[in-house]
Amino acid sequence: MPSVQDWIHKFEQGSGRGPRLVFVVLVVALLMLGYNWRCFRNMGTQEAMDSAQVAHNLAQGRGFTTQFVRPFSIYLVKKHNIDRLQPTETEPRPDYAQLKGMHPDLANPPVYPLVLAGLMKVLPFQYEVNLKDPFWSTAHPRPGEETPPRMFARYQPDFLIGLFNQLLLVTIAVLSFFLARRLFDASVAWLSLVLVLCCELLWRFSVSGLSTMLLMLCFLSLIWCLVWIESEEREPVWSHRAQLWLALAIGGLLGIGTLTRYAFGWLAIPVLVYLGIFCAIRRTRILLLVVGTFLVVLTPWIWRNIAVSSTPFGTAGYAIVEGTFVLPENKLQRSLEPDFRAVGVKPFLFKLGTNSRQILQDELPRLGGSWMTALFLTGLLLNFRNPALQRLRYFLLATLLLFIIVQALGRTQLTDDSPVLNSENLLILTVPLIFVFGAGLFFLLLDQMNLKLRELRYLIIGVFGVVMCLPMFFAFLPPKVNPINYPPYYPPVIQQSGNWMKPNELIMSDIPWAVAWYGDRQCIWLTENAESEFFAVNDYLKPVRALYLTPETTDSRVLSEWIRPKERSWPIFVLEFMIRKQAPAQFPLRYAYGSMFPEQLFLTDFERWKGDPTNQITSPVEEDSNQKNTESKQ
Repeated sequence: MPSVQDWIHKFEQGSGRGPRLVFVVLVVALLMLGYNWRCFRNMGTQEAMDSAQVAHNLAQGRGFTTQFVRPFSIYLVKKHNIDRLQPTETEPRPDYAQLKGMHPDLANPPVYPLVLAGLMKVLPFQYEVNLKDPFWSTAHPRPGEETPPRMFARYQPDFLIGLFNQLLLVTIAVLSFFLARRLFDASVAWLSLVLVLCCELLWRFSVSGLSTMLLMLCFLSLIWCLVWIESEEREPVWSHRAQLWLALAIGGLLGIGTLTRYAFGWLAIPVLVYLGIFCAIRRTRILLLVVGTFLVVLTPWIWRNIAVSSTPFGTAGYAIVEGTFVLPENKLQRSLEPDFRAVGVKPFLFKLGTNSRQILQDELPRLGGSWMTALFLTGLLLNFRNPALQRLRYFLLATLLLFIIVQALGRTQLTDDSPVLNSENLLILTVPLIFVFGAGLFFLLLDQMNLKLRELRYLIIGVFGVVMCLPMFFAFLPPKVNPINYPPYYPPVIQQSGNWMKPNELIMSDIPWAVAWYGDRQCIWLTENAESEFFAVNDYLKPVRALYLTPETTDSRVLSEWIRPKERSWPIFVLEFMIRKQAPAQFPLRYAYGSMFPEQLFLTDFERWKGDPTNQITSPVEEDSNQKNTESKQ
């Protein structure tokens, strides 16, 4: 009878390659199925819904336009068009802000929305929620019902986008495996594969709907090209043209990554330094090809942004100004007339120092959600004999330092709203490489133990893998994750509110990205105040036909958001509505949908919900209340 060592030997060698592949595929499929069953959540970040609704517009043939309208975007477009559009007899008041039709998108790079748009064309996306049946329900029957209602808590488009990103995560794990095998050996490769596949933080990013998985795939592919081009410099295997083709691939990947997330473009600095130092034979041609390809990929999109807003990166180019004490929180994005006069060097230095300290103290030590970061940081002190490892380590150190600076300066309110899952987290891109280097150090230390029994070695490896994957194991334990990100996102209510509006009508909301994605209606972000800026939009740009406020406003901080604002704030507006049971006399929206109040407030110009048979949608809080009442009666 074969021993455990014999089975392990067969699994590692070529004779077990077929069963090994089947086993890995089966484990990945079970892992994906289990995670989606236990831990899936609908989109809960502004960036994910914003990218999805732009992709929906692309899939519908509307071009790179957005239904999530930022007041700051209006400012940029209007400023650009004032000199271009002149009043005529047929149009005495030109649409400077481009609100009467589809508003150009100035916030999102194009690659991820394009990929999602292609996905929406191929897969059967069902955007409509069945408003007649409960979306979120309990396991208990309602009064008069024989069987409990089903639970439809997973919004199908959110799930399909998450599933696509999970497939990207599996691809990243496979690339990490081959990269680790090239740099180290098969043992490190298998451990790296397990660590990436069982990283709970990466799975959370995959179901979030963010572009992180696609960007991580670009980053890991770029690392592959750098390792390959450096290897061709030392030990040529292919012809001299191989380095030139790899240079084209590096420039293309840099461009695609930048058009997936603008901050990725800063990576061109360490890439060019790396190539300039370690590719000395054809240095000039390689650098010119990389820079030229990068610019060729990037230039058309920059030209498009300049053509519609006179800015190369739209609203995203002002991220360095956001989050400073001059323009805190979302003040810039919600301003129709932003004031940049107080912006100077001091706010940038203060922002860099504050955010860098937080990154170094909190985010870097727990990068990847496990203790592998500690092994990686320790491994940086070792002197590897493999020159490829030595040089890649220098590049990774430079990349980490650069990402810390860029992430600190580019941090906005998006990170404060979602501290872990956000598009401004650049350090997460390095997690697969950190796992590879950490696994390499672990096996190096294991070899120093001189274990006599081979089975004991495998036992230590297994225990180490289990400890590193504990966060993933805990994710499958009770309680089950609530798939709804409420408050404030509840797809049926948002979609029902959108259905009451005509496609060309404008809504104002504190979650306009969700209204644009779930409701498919043009929605402008809540202005800074409920008086002057609201009427500046309503009277001079486009009439606001509905106001939709959620716990983002109704449950906001009393002192900083209710009392301190100089002008009339929206929370004060809600408070007065609660007391008077009606909107102010001069406010154009007079009719409220009572079933949403007081958690949410939906005001329109007339009672649009009358005659709609699906106008009895309740929130999750009301569903829970109904459940408790039913249980108490039983």
